[in-house]
Amino acid sequence: MAIDPKLIEDLNQRRRKAILGGGQDKIDKRHEKGILTARERLERLFEPGTFMEFGMHANNSCVNFDMAGKDMPGDGVVTGTGYVLGRPVAAFAHDFTVGGGALGRIHAKKICDLMNYAMECGMPVIGINDSGGARIQEGVDSLSGYGQIFFRNVLLSGLVPQIAIISGPCAGGAAYSPALTDFLIMPRKTANMFICGPEVIKAATGESATLEQYATAEAHESVSGNIHLIADDDAHAIELAKRLLSFLPQNNLGDPPHEFREHITLKRNETINKLIPDNPKSPYDVIDIIKEIVDNRDFFEIQATFAPNIVIGFARIEGIICGIVANQPKVKAGCLDIDSSCKSSRFIRTCNVYNIPIVTLVDVPGFFPGLAQERGGIIRHGAKMLFAYAAATVPKITVIMRKAYGGAYLAMCSADMGADLVFAWPTAEIAVMGAEGATKVLYGRELKTAADPKAKQKELLEEYSKKFANPYQAAQYAMITDVIEPSQTRSVVALGLRNTLSKRATRPPKKHGNIPL
Repeated sequence: MAIDPKLIEDLNQRRRKAILGGGQDKIDKRHEKGILTARERLERLFEPGTFMEFGMHANNSCVNFDMAGKDMPGDGVVTGTGYVLGRPVAAFAHDFTVGGGALGRIHAKKICDLMNYAMECGMPVIGINDSGGARIQEGVDSLSGYGQIFFRNVLLSGLVPQIAIISGPCAGGAAYSPALTDFLIMPRKTANMFICGPEVIKAATGESATLEQYATAEAHESVSGNIHLIADDDAHAIELAKRLLSFLPQNNLGDPPHEFREHITLKRNETINKLIPDNPKSPYDVIDIIKEIVDNRDFFEIQATFAPNIVIGFARIEGIICGIVANQPKVKAGCLDIDSSCKSSRFIRTCNVYNIPIVTLVDVPGFFPGLAQERGGIIRHGAKMLFAYAAATVPKITVIMRKAYGGAYLAMCSADMGADLVFAWPTAEIAVMGAEGATKVLYGRELKTAADPKAKQKELLEEYSKKFANPYQAAQYAMITDVIEPSQTRSVVALGLRNTLSKRATRPPKKHGNIPL
């Protein structure tokens, strides 16, 4: 007996209604502003024909008295799974055309059900946030819904990659779910993220502030460090999310999608030999060196404008995916400070939970001096780097290019902090402190009594460098693996990565370490 055609038509009508969300008029208004709808965003994310929707017909208006009679297709959120780069991914997108995308009980349940599914199946989760916040009509049910989502964000953390795209308003408690994910992406002009609006700030503190000062993509990437990538628009944000996924595994039990090559190309790159200035005090752009080391000069930088004295990002070296952490000598001479310590520590831990090897490029004269840094807790924040590197069990390869002084030398993953391989260029200076400060400590009396203090200081600087601050002394005491030419760096790191991919390291059994937050 064939199914009644009326049932099929009824199903199709319900689907069409759900797909229209808040109606064509609201969709048109979004298009006029250059903004995609929730479904259009998911269409761009997933490969054609692979989207399987969860909860299309879920709707709180039938079970909540205050919402009765209100048309809420999909309850303001579209959820489901599909394929991205040939791999299954779970994603949800707030539908701003339906009740402003505000979160209620069924809305939250749809997201939580999807996250539970992703957790059990071991697949990444992408959340596209565009919501007016909590649905006031549902009172504490809305707050409960946020709590349930936050709880699952934490359950999934370190288990599967989580990426948040802030595509519209993201205010109050709604901002905390994205903040609990691994990476946040935000379009430049169409989104805001904040806890308190300007009016609340004014009423509470008397301060006058605009959203442009603290809620925009630029403010979050360069000042607060809350987001990782800025997009030009919705479509670009989705492309950035796909690019991130191309470096990440499905889950913590799998390896990143390395592109293994049958033969490693081992040849010198003489260009690198020319990139380090003769004067050890002269700045240079470390990204120029990174691009000479990685495949096809393709480096995907993360948080480019926040704490730019350190550079982090993803790349491939002879097909092996790795995270790069590098001092940036052209900003604050590459010193570590509060923000750069936090930025790099989080990235190191992200690489570690997703089995991504870490390559560290060192040119660090120390921790940034100053009263603001000391009062701001540089000891505590700098300790985060020590903790992150020491706790990381993934392959760790360190290249000391130039300066590596004091505690900052240790914080940039020395052998003592668990680096598997440490290479140094002939230009490397490994010491307790810089040569000028050290000579004053060691030879202060000689300098005071010298007939020509400047000439004597130059002589003592050379003597100090030969005795105490050259890479061969470190090599003599087995603190580094080898001294190499800069031109050999790519080949040596490529071999090191290939050889250490089989690394297995364990730590004493415990719940977790207590990182100095």
